[in-house]
Amino acid sequence: MYNRVTLVGNLGRDPELRYTANGSAVCNLSVATNEVWKDNTGEQRKRTTWWRVAVWGKQAESCSEYLNKGRPVLVEGRMRADENGNPRVFERGDGSWGSSFEVTAQTVRFLPGRGESGSGMDSETEFDVPPPSDEEEIPF
Repeated sequence: MYNRVTLVGNLGRDPELRYTANGSAVCNLSVATNEVWKDNTGEQRKRTTWWRVAVWGKQAESCSEYLNKGRPVLVEGRMRADENGNPRVFERGDGSWGSSFEVTAQTVRFLPGRGESGSGMDSETEFDVPPPSDEEEIPF
């Protein structure tokens, strides 16, 4: 059996980093994905699906350090459902119902937000590659 989920959405809140009893880092993310369409009357409709994402290890620490509420991310991983194969259902403060799916992330990519370019990470992160100096020859 194969279970793979790819999400592109925005963080609903700041990441929450914690450590297990054996010292493993785990970061919990809340990711919202949106679907927009026009109904039969031509009125624009929107549906938001919430995903609870668990990120483990060094990647969890990076998510905690560089991500914040509203930031766009791409998450690849496995979906975890309840014992019946369904998402977690909850009632919102306004009385409407929503659902939340759970994903164990294998990869989290930081996407550029509004007004950002490049990798979407801050310029001082350890993952950025410095631009070549004038003395270096670019092979392409």
